[in-house]
Amino acid sequence: MSRISGVDIPKSKNSVIGLTYLYGIGRNLSKKILFNVGIDENKKVKDWSDEEISILRKYISNNVKIEGELRSEIQMNIKRLMDIGCYIGTRHRKCLPLRGQKTKNNCRTRKGKRKTVANKKKVSKN
Repeated sequence: MSRISGVDIPKSKNSVIGLTYLYGIGRNLSKKILFNVGIDENKKVKDWSDEEISILRKYISNNVKIEGELRSEIQMNIKRLMDIGCYIGTRHRKCLPLRGQKTKNNCRTRKGKRKTVANKKKVSKN
């Protein structure tokens, strides 16, 4: 197994797909990285030489934010939005959808399990 920044990349995968196992690298960025480093996209991970792996590690560590560094940056951005009290920050604080989705029927993932609210009983006139 090849390890890049603490993540094992499966040997049987294609180079482009293998790099996507790193948090913060998708297919397009993976293709750009492989092009800049000079590794063939169609090559399997098990066919990488030790030189290629070390070049990849250096390139990724110098040019791309991935894994823990990226996660902490995202959390800091969310915290900043919550601190300044902007609309998206208040939606984060209330655990509601952020980008204008309707909340009457959907957004169960964001709101969590349903909480049933009992109806008030009608007062009878006697």
